[in-house]
Order: sequence, then C-alpha cells, then structure tokens
Amino acid sequence: MTIPRVLIIEDDESIAELQKDYLEINQIDAEITKDGSEGLYLAINEPFDLIIVDLMLPSLDGFEICRRIREQKNIPIMIVSAKKEDIDKIRGLGLGADDYMTKPFSPSELVARVQVHIKRYRLLTGNVIAEDTLELGQITIQKQARKVFILGEEIFFPTKELDLLIFFMEHPNRVWTKEQLFRQVWEMDDLDSDVYTVVVHVGRIREKMKKANLSENPIETIWGSGYRFNT
Repeated sequence: MTIPRVLIIEDDESIAELQKDYLEINQIDAEITKDGSEGLYLAINEPFDLIIVDLMLPSLDGFEICRRIREQKNIPIMIVSAKKEDIDKIRGLGLGADDYMTKPFSPSELVARVQVHIKRYRLLTGNVIAEDTLELGQITIQKQARKVFILGEEIFFPTKELDLLIFFMEHPNRVWTKEQLFRQVWEMDDLDSDVYTVVVHVGRIREKMKKANLSENPIETIWGSGYRFNT
C-alpha cells in the first residue's frame, strides 16, 4: 500500500511544520503550502488522500477552498482554524468539509482523525464495500457504486453525508444522539464541539431530500434526544 499523502494549506509556518512532523512520524507524507490559491491548485490537480486547510489564508480563504474542492473531488477535507465561533464551524462543514478542529489542537488527536478519514477514503475509492443495495421507502442506495436514488432520480451525496445516510437506513426507527452518530459514522471519540458536524450533515441530507421532492422527510428530530430515521 502506498504511503498516504496529505496537503497542509496553512500560512503559520510553526503550526504547519508541527502538523507535518507528527504526520510523518506516523508514516503519512505531508506537503505544505502557505498560499490559498496555490493550495487549491494542488488539491485539485495532484493526488492527495486528505486536505488540511486553515480558514484565514493569503489570496484565497479556506471557505472558498473547501467549496471549490468539493465541486470537483470527494477527497476528505479537515479545517484546522483558530476561529472558534459556531457559525464558522457550521459554514465550513456546510461547504463540504468533513471535520473541523480548533487551534490550539492536540497533535495526536489531529493524527488520529487524519488516519480515520484516510482509511475510510481509501476503502471507498478502492471499492472495498459490500455490494448489497439498501432500499427504504422512496430512497435506494447502491452501496458499492456509492449512488443514491430518490424517487428514481440519482442524487449526489458527498462521502460523509452518504455514510450518515447509510447508517440511518441500516438502523431505522431508533433514536440516535448526535454524540452516538459522531462516534458511529466518524469513528472518533473526541466530541468537543463535534455535534455541529452531525447537525450540519443532517441538514444537508434533508435539503437534498427536499430538493428531490420527497413527500415526507424520514429524518425526524427528537427534541432533547437526537434523530430518528422513520420507515
């Protein structure tokens, strides 16, 4: 298996070098760029397994980088930023980022999250997925092909949205807390502010269902508890 490659788009040299050092200690190759436009070019045109991006960057900010990458590639994106406001987390995740960490961060936690995202990404791109088809109501998922059909029309779902939808459909009619969903779908235990990751992804799934003219959205919010996928 080839060594994983990560692109770090970060203009703070000390932070970028810290990330690079810890990743390479753990057998993950890392490349650094300090410029947003250059980072976007590299992310689109070179083969990386994951992108780590800061939000405040020269020439092009991290939000725009996330948006443009997600338009063309399904590669995992992690935001690592000093911006701690909930609105920034929600916006970043809403633009297609798979994860959001705030500075200062634990280098070991960063490495753990990167490893999880890369593992899942490589499994998906290598088609190491069960070949069965999920079908509940008016939603059908071809798991190996990573295709979703609503009312017979194919709808594109990025990696983590699809993973979350698959989990819901494989475990219907049960209430899941945001913390449980984060542990199950993201396969991580650190929950500091990560409930927003779940909230944003659920919101994006619901929006796609609405645009597909699904008569009744199956993902119900159970106030004070979490979410339930109704059949």
